[in-house]
Amino acid sequence: MDMEQYMVNNRNTSTIPLIATTLATFVGGGTSIGLMALGYESGFAAVGIGLAYVIGFFIMSKYAGKIRDFGAKNKIYSFPHYLNFIYNPGNSKNYSRTFSMTVSGVNIFIFFFMLAAQFVAMASILKFSFELEHNTATVISALIVIVYTAIAGLSGVIITDLIQFIAIIIMIVLIFIPGVWIDTNHLQRLGELPIEFLTGTHYGYTFLIGLLVFLSWSVLVRMDIWQRILAAKDAKTARKVSIISGLGMLPFYIIFPLVGMAIKLTVSDINSPKDVAYIFISRHSQGFLLAFAVVGMLSALMSSSDSFLNIISISAVKDFWNNKQKITKQGFWIRIATLLFGIIAMLIALSFPHIVDLMVLGLSTISIFVPITLFALIDKNAKYYSKIALYSIIAGFVVNVAFFIFGLLNPEKFQAKSSFVPGFIVATIVLLIGIVFSKKHDLN
Repeated sequence: MDMEQYMVNNRNTSTIPLIATTLATFVGGGTSIGLMALGYESGFAAVGIGLAYVIGFFIMSKYAGKIRDFGAKNKIYSFPHYLNFIYNPGNSKNYSRTFSMTVSGVNIFIFFFMLAAQFVAMASILKFSFELEHNTATVISALIVIVYTAIAGLSGVIITDLIQFIAIIIMIVLIFIPGVWIDTNHLQRLGELPIEFLTGTHYGYTFLIGLLVFLSWSVLVRMDIWQRILAAKDAKTARKVSIISGLGMLPFYIIFPLVGMAIKLTVSDINSPKDVAYIFISRHSQGFLLAFAVVGMLSALMSSSDSFLNIISISAVKDFWNNKQKITKQGFWIRIATLLFGIIAMLIALSFPHIVDLMVLGLSTISIFVPITLFALIDKNAKYYSKIALYSIIAGFVVNVAFFIFGLLNPEKFQAKSSFVPGFIVATIVLLIGIVFSKKHDLN
């Protein structure tokens, strides 16, 4: 299997498969279980993520065609690969490697947490379904995903996404919508929830506003979305997929938080929010339907997990790789990276099994790449600002992680889930100041 097929499905994927695989990733098991847990914790604040993503997909549609054609022309295989291609001054190998390591390193950090969230969610389902101990269930979940992803590549991911997305639709129609309707007494009982659950302000206004103003742009820098845009058969398909995916995912981001709110109203003895999904499914299904739901949720989780693991493995190898090496060897090392990174994500899931925090940290940290990516897409001279782009990434990343840790340690002073807001702002300010001073220097 050559790299064009393994990484971007020969850049010949049609609209329907791309929409299905995009939606399957965005509403996959980890996200769905995470949104249910978030709905249980905070109510409609979880829906704000969906609204932000709709805005983000429409932003992406403006650039999707350009990204697809640029990728095909220049043999770009991933989002980090694009940034490394643009911000490469060409006269400093040491700098180029530093930039590449920073971009890929931050992206790998992000997807480690998103992948770990999938493993936590899978473990939650396996734990109840097969009466396993949580750590054992986590290890089994990780091993299944690691082995499959190492063998299949993106073409395999797309095929399984189609099947798994159908399973998600069936569960929503047969279990989630009827269950929410019953538990909330035709939605009338939602009024019993705390007022901050209904207004979406449980985590504060900074988080809610930050989702719409800042997180929405994160779709433009999602590695999994770039991989699918790069796999589109043409620019028109890439744009169409962005628009339809954005509209198509919103209902899921409304239904899943409602599941969490329904459990908040009906069950009082939940040990952890990550268990909301199985508790709800077991309340509203039995026999074959329960078995189908469990298998469907595990399939959906696998759908997201193999996408994330596939992406970070490609980034780590392709973006650091010596171009003089044979391309077949890259495929071998991508599979080795898949094994290694899967194990690391498994260890994160075992040591930090808080799915909401894992999901939010992974989703929000991505936003620090928005300033330099937007600049690269709209300014032909972006390559001359390579060092400024590097400083922007580092500054945004450090600030984001620092505020997240500060929020975890001092929740009464700062909401950790809002850490992406100062991170995004600092990354933008550093880039703008750098551009202004560079232009002044050039004029002098």
